[in-house]
Amino acid sequence: MLYKQIYHSPLGPMSLVASDRGMRGAWFEDQKFFERGLNEKAILAPHPILDQTSLLLDAYFSGEEVDFTSLPLEAIGTEFQEKVWALLKEIPYGQTTSYGQLAQQLGLRSGQAVGGAVGRNPYSIIVPCHRVLNQKGQLTGYAGGLDKKIWLLQHENPRFEVKK
Repeated sequence: MLYKQIYHSPLGPMSLVASDRGMRGAWFEDQKFFERGLNEKAILAPHPILDQTSLLLDAYFSGEEVDFTSLPLEAIGTEFQEKVWALLKEIPYGQTTSYGQLAQQLGLRSGQAVGGAVGRNPYSIIVPCHRVLNQKGQLTGYAGGLDKKIWLLQHENPRFEVKK
């Protein structure tokens, strides 16, 4: 059974979905791939994992450096996607990396496949795909929208500047 809660973030409503095994996703309501991969309808109901997620998001949005690794995540991607998402969790708060750097860590020559996996990350903020930029340090796509990506990067690092 899947459980759902609507979390009201400063960037708009987020759909938080979990099973008894772990988080299935955290999506901004208007984002690309919204609730993709859910094979059953989630019921709006309280659940301890969703409560824990909400508390961590509250702390994050209040400016605390939050460690989301205590949250159980239910593996729902391909083996490759799961590897990429694991690398995303290692990007330190307030810092960024590039698709190319992630590809190198995986032994790949191109960041294109990495970009596809990053774009399908179902755990907005929790698995920080917003911290990935292109090779020149410029913004590229973000499923939740570039405005949200900029906000998140500046929230974590007020000195972050958008490169054009």
